[in-house]
Amino acid sequence: MVSLNRMTVIGNLGSEPEMRFTPSGRPVTSFRIATNWRYTAPDGERKEETEWFSVVAWGKLAEQCNQFLTKGRLVYVEGRLRLHTWEGQDGQKRARNEIIADRVKFLDRQGAAPASEAKTEEGDVGEVGPSEVGPEDIPF
Repeated sequence: MVSLNRMTVIGNLGSEPEMRFTPSGRPVTSFRIATNWRYTAPDGERKEETEWFSVVAWGKLAEQCNQFLTKGRLVYVEGRLRLHTWEGQDGQKRARNEIIADRVKFLDRQGAAPASEAKTEEGDVGEVGPSEVGPEDIPF
């Protein structure tokens, strides 16, 4: 049986990207994207809802996102959805869905990014294989 885990989001960065390094030195950048949905309610009132997405990029893609993305920037993100779980400082178990990005396109012209699409060191569009990232590599 075939399965598919694919997320595509276009939105604006809600804050500056945050880059960290795993104990083995692999870069990881996380940021949040806001999307807006506008609609008219049954009573005729126009409404707008904002949905937030957490995004994580690894390797060369992480470095490029950290270098060229800034708060408010319009981006296209494509990747897979992952449930990230951890235990908080208060001992409570917590969970959050994240998009593990394998493609990020910079859609507006803010800044002086040399390319409109972040790419990995191999030249492919930001692909991270499952064997490249292990649980011990996650710094948070």
